[in-house]
Amino acid sequence: MLNNVLNITKKLISIPSITPEDLGCQKFLISRLKKCGFFIEEFNFKDTKNFLASKGTGRSFLFLGHTDVVSPGDIKKWNTDPFVPQVIENVLYGRGSSDMKGAISAMLIATERFLKKNPYHLGRFLWLITSDEEGNGTNGIRKVIKILEKRKEKINFCLVGEPTNEMLLGDCIKNGRRGSLSGKINVEGIQGHIAYPTLSKNPIHMSLKFLNEITKYVWDYGNDFFLPTQFQIYNIFTNNFSNNIIPSFLQIEFNFRFSPLQTVQSLQNIVNFLLKKNNLQYTIQWKLHAKPFFSSSKFLINTLSKSIYQIMKIKPRITTTGGTSDGRFLTKISDEIIEFGLKNTTIHQVNECVHVVDLKNLSQIYENFLSLIFL
Repeated sequence: MLNNVLNITKKLISIPSITPEDLGCQKFLISRLKKCGFFIEEFNFKDTKNFLASKGTGRSFLFLGHTDVVSPGDIKKWNTDPFVPQVIENVLYGRGSSDMKGAISAMLIATERFLKKNPYHLGRFLWLITSDEEGNGTNGIRKVIKILEKRKEKINFCLVGEPTNEMLLGDCIKNGRRGSLSGKINVEGIQGHIAYPTLSKNPIHMSLKFLNEITKYVWDYGNDFFLPTQFQIYNIFTNNFSNNIIPSFLQIEFNFRFSPLQTVQSLQNIVNFLLKKNNLQYTIQWKLHAKPFFSSSKFLINTLSKSIYQIMKIKPRITTTGGTSDGRFLTKISDEIIEFGLKNTTIHQVNECVHVVDLKNLSQIYENFLSLIFL
């Protein structure tokens, strides 16, 4: 019987919905939400499935989530089959258990129980689900929101079910995220025989001062809500596969996780300044993955914190750490956006798992939260 959060999580895990595939997860959710009286709109683009469910009128609240998961990687390293959910010593193992099929299951149970108790609730209740959050997201929430913007939709409150907690369920709520900006630099040299370096220009040697300087550069000191902007190189390579050749170029790939204290332009200006300062001949390509966002209003935070305390007896920390999420796409149409789900300690890892009791407690937190939102 699919009448509790554990069984629903198991059902969703058993569907190998590796991004951007959905393979029936949303069909199941839509069927359940229709029974609760939700009106369903499907927005499917190429290989990505999305749906918006809505019920009621007035001040609006949205659950935001995704049914896709990352690849399990080397299955031989798993202690269990990643798509055959198993409970071992009260821990549920399976890909997506924490990110975020467990949270979606908790949302569903909370929704059903709340509506059963409050069939004539005030306000508009919505769900927005995609099958491409873990991938490039081109045909996911980003595209659906553009449609909603044209319709002049307005969302007062949004909760994203991403795994936010670090040690205990309830220890962390996110009310914003840093931006993500990547770059690829090609430093130009002159290829030649390694025994005659004076006849060549070694792009590796020429780049050492620049690399030392940029990795030590203090971009900002952060603020009360955001960590300092961080710069990380994730790949360096040349076109050389021989021990007697000086390469003709050096490629450097890097990423910024940046706070609102920086802009895309300010980061680009500093990188270009440091490259020119070190007399490097170069080309550079940029890719913006996400701008930072921050939800300053305290209504959602206070309401969710109260719900967490009722169940867990702890007060959550409010933070903006971690990677990006689909919450960034709602900033133009939503007044307040927060994120809260399960623990993030095993997400994207081999043997991803969740404590069964956390599933139950999360569904209760969500149900209490809905009762406060729709008072």
